[in-house]
Amino acid sequence: MFKVIEYDEVLEKLDDYVLIDVRTPKEFNESTIPGAINIPLFTDEERCEIGTVYTHESIEKAKKMGIEAVAKKLPQIYEKITALYKNHRNLVFFCARGGMRSASITALMNSLSIGSYRIRGGYKGYREFINRELKKQHENLKYIVIHGKTGCGKTEILKKLNDRGYDMVDLEGAANHRGSLLGSVGLGSCRSQKMFESLVYNDLNERKTKYVFIEGESKRIGNVLIPNYIFDSMKDGYHIYVEDNIDNRGKFLVEEYTKSENAKEEILLALERMEKYMGNKKKQKYVELVNDEKYYEVCKELMVDYYDPMYVNSMKKHEFDEKIYINGIDDGVNKLIKWHEDNILSLEE
Repeated sequence: MFKVIEYDEVLEKLDDYVLIDVRTPKEFNESTIPGAINIPLFTDEERCEIGTVYTHESIEKAKKMGIEAVAKKLPQIYEKITALYKNHRNLVFFCARGGMRSASITALMNSLSIGSYRIRGGYKGYREFINRELKKQHENLKYIVIHGKTGCGKTEILKKLNDRGYDMVDLEGAANHRGSLLGSVGLGSCRSQKMFESLVYNDLNERKTKYVFIEGESKRIGNVLIPNYIFDSMKDGYHIYVEDNIDNRGKFLVEEYTKSENAKEEILLALERMEKYMGNKKKQKYVELVNDEKYYEVCKELMVDYYDPMYVNSMKKHEFDEKIYINGIDDGVNKLIKWHEDNILSLEE
């Protein structure tokens, strides 16, 4: 016998539960419920083989193959689950649709006196929840959209505003991409669309007011697309333009883009992708500078010749509620808080 729980019930007391994704590593890496731990019942290869037999040969044969595959790993699976149970008394399992994988492991754990639930509908049910609730979040919400040229540190400003108690959504953090051709340097792979939406929902679910800071973005960030209802809500928000001097911006970009061990190789690869926009001659110049680790010179030239003109052109469609000139990230945070106090708090009184 297994216990079934709805995801919104879990969300009400999330700290009381530990979420366990029993899907394959591939399924988990593509998208999961944020915070979930992966304890797969099948390898990627096993799932493929079992699925093929299930579809083309025999359901009973596929079930037998599944039992045999899990049986070999059961001692290790049990060890991982009991280790979690020591600190979390309520375990919540889920698979793709809340079917055989999560049902069988939940039933087994409960038979062994390990309190366990499975999420109704599995990950598919969770996605239905996100699709419904993320849209609802935008019914009573006003974005404060921060714009500014490359290197102004808009994402860092948002994070510091959040640390000071202001609501914000980190679109680039949710995408794991900075939104430009150099946007993946030092970050690894861009997240999937599903994972992006889950993380945006989590940010919004933590908000305390209807006013939320967010960075102005184009519709696409890396491989993900901002849903229309979010993008339209951003258009209807307050729009603030921040501008920092080029020296601060260059220093920030060098620090940001050279954090990883493979920074040089990743920057060189990104420059190859940018060749069609800047031409071979300029690309070769930047390649030589990067190889000599003259990152500041590259940043400054790219801002002046490439990023700034492109950004200024894209900003022509916006009418700004305020333009703020800053001297570094902390100054930007303080001036945005002052704007919030002068403009938003007065609306709330």
